[in-house]
Amino acid sequence: MNHPLPPPVEDPVSPARRGRRKEARPGELLAAALDLFVEKGYAATRVEEVAARAGVSKGTLFLYFPSKEELFKAVVREHISGRFAEWEATLADFTGTCSDMVEYAFSAWWERIGSTKASGLGKLVIAEAHNFPEIARFYRSEVILPAHELIRQILQRGMASGEFRELDLEYAIHLVDAPLIQLDLMLSAGALCMADPSSFDPQKYLRTHAQNLLMGLRPRAA
Repeated sequence: MNHPLPPPVEDPVSPARRGRRKEARPGELLAAALDLFVEKGYAATRVEEVAARAGVSKGTLFLYFPSKEELFKAVVREHISGRFAEWEATLADFTGTCSDMVEYAFSAWWERIGSTKASGLGKLVIAEAHNFPEIARFYRSEVILPAHELIRQILQRGMASGEFRELDLEYAIHLVDAPLIQLDLMLSAGALCMADPSSFDPQKYLRTHAQNLLMGLRPRAA
């Protein structure tokens, strides 16, 4: 669920200009922060840089986000965790088979997260979790655990319908999310992981993973 941004303190400017900037500033700041967090990492990103890239003062940034940590949390909520309500509704209304749902989940993740700058947030947390345990706890709470719950629901639905065999869900959920994490790391590493990065097709990779995963999830022949 999206968390509302705190109201800004009024600027001593004309009402027309103030009305335009009230709506523009938070979005500009979050976009600039996403860019810089992904480019430089959490530790190396300074709030002054975020404000400058958004075209506002550091004081204006602090009207909305009182610290770099709160700014980072707002970026995660804007681009990832704020979308879980929508994804849960999609799951509830899905009318295809559970196999279709798994393939759709892989495709939708790529379209909405993997192919966007937001995919860099997960890599950032992995890289900097040791030095910044609070942002790691936040990311786990607002992204990892809700994602695992969605995966759990898909697998439970497949087990209940008989489409999937009985699974140890505490481990099976990682069969679904591991390829997504791996793809993020592969794309960031480039030539270290691929013979020819220029010809690598992430969507084909995900389709292949989904197909192999579904083979393993289906009940074994008697």
